[in-house]
Amino acid sequence: MINYPTIDPVAISLGPLQVHWYGLMYVVGFVAAWWLGCKRAPRIGLTKDDIGDLLFYCAIGVVVGGRLGYALFYGLGQWAADPLWVFRVWDGGMSFHGGLLGVLLAAWLFARRKKLAFITLADFIAPLAPIGLGAGRIGNFINHELPGRVTSLPWGMPFPGMGPEPRHPSALYEAFLEGIVLFVILWWVSAQPRARGFLSGLFLLGYGVFRFLVEFVRMPDAHIGYLAFGWFTMGMLLTLPMIALGLVFIAWSRNQPIDAKI
Repeated sequence: MINYPTIDPVAISLGPLQVHWYGLMYVVGFVAAWWLGCKRAPRIGLTKDDIGDLLFYCAIGVVVGGRLGYALFYGLGQWAADPLWVFRVWDGGMSFHGGLLGVLLAAWLFARRKKLAFITLADFIAPLAPIGLGAGRIGNFINHELPGRVTSLPWGMPFPGMGPEPRHPSALYEAFLEGIVLFVILWWVSAQPRARGFLSGLFLLGYGVFRFLVEFVRMPDAHIGYLAFGWFTMGMLLTLPMIALGLVFIAWSRNQPIDAKI
């Protein structure tokens, strides 16, 4: 058993101003995406300024989509009881699936503005996203979020506020799989031009499979619980369409031309 590390969720305090590690993880993700995106921007005829604009669009999509997604998928009752709650983002509550939909909408708007094929831009974005996903999961871990189920494995950790039983550090599993492993796969595969849609499909499939697997050792949201069979969770339900859509995109890409712009 390993002790859960004691890390103050507040990274910097300047009088009444507090900067949380979770927020800084978003910054890490966007800075990494900007740096990596600038390296490949010429592939699709974009400049560094364009990459900055794209990330601004995506940042709005992540925050708005992530918050609305959480409210719809996980907190509909709370939203109905307190309509202003959705605006209190400092109370916590963000959904990856909602954030993904927000980013896709933002990317579609940016692609229209730049007269780019949406799927080409989506393929360009796919390898840039995992670092931000992994950083966000580290932020969850520091915030004592996403507790795992009880385990007897030697790396189990007593989760703060949940008793002495060691639990899976599920947020770290996700940081490793959704962040490091998915990034390595997508960055390596995208080193050479690929058929249009393949990278988008691979991202959806890779994230979906990794998230589905981790859900087996991650506790469901307390106010929702298990949806079926004593193990099927909301995260699994939302992830299955991603896996299916990823497979569809990969199959569809087999009949598409090699996208020389990616």
